[in-house]
Amino acid sequence: MDANEDISLATLPDHVKARTFVVIPAYNEGPALADVVAEVRPYFDEVIVVDDGSRDNTHAVAKDCARYVLKHLINRGQGAAIQTGIEFALIRGADYVVTFDADGQHRVEDIPTLLAPILKGDAEIALGSRFLGSATDLPATRRLVLKAGVWFTRIFNGVRLTDAHNGLRAFSRKAAQRIHIRQDRMAHASEIIDLIRETELPFVEVPVTIRYTEYSLAKGQSARGALRIAFHYLVGKMVD
Repeated sequence: MDANEDISLATLPDHVKARTFVVIPAYNEGPALADVVAEVRPYFDEVIVVDDGSRDNTHAVAKDCARYVLKHLINRGQGAAIQTGIEFALIRGADYVVTFDADGQHRVEDIPTLLAPILKGDAEIALGSRFLGSATDLPATRRLVLKAGVWFTRIFNGVRLTDAHNGLRAFSRKAAQRIHIRQDRMAHASEIIDLIRETELPFVEVPVTIRYTEYSLAKGQSARGALRIAFHYLVGKMVD
């Protein structure tokens, strides 16, 4: 692939699409999941939904629309669901793994943007950044929480990012094999950054668009939730 070539859904080679597995962790996402999978599967058929012990109809919806459906018998948390999905993708022979939220915030159009630096050999991991791209209808309070997360990451992880808790990411097979998430819940986002630093895997941030809706905002993290995530992360580091 030409290093100067722009990559889009239309120009992304078919063999790359076929070897890209999209991992969608889902907990009580029945109302949104079908639309999310329907957006992804026309371009990336290898969609893995990990039902993280949902109490609603998430599992039934996933069975109707996703290529693969995995289930945790209890709710373990998003970090655990992502790790389960990554491990399954590797078993199935994935060359690239993308993590994609189930609440409708992410766009399939951004996946080629994430894959581009990996395909060009510039990175093994690509992290989406809404602050390099755009965040549609992002409330001011949520922006402050996210910016606080950026500074928290710089202080405790030592990694300079513009968006520390964006669930839209891409990994090469090499990176996916070396990233082992142990923080089951939302603190996994900070742990992934720790692992990037520890493994010295080359990474880049790329601009993406995050779409905020009434539904996704209700599912998202509050300031109190962010403090709880930080606590879990710090406790996890102390017991390692």
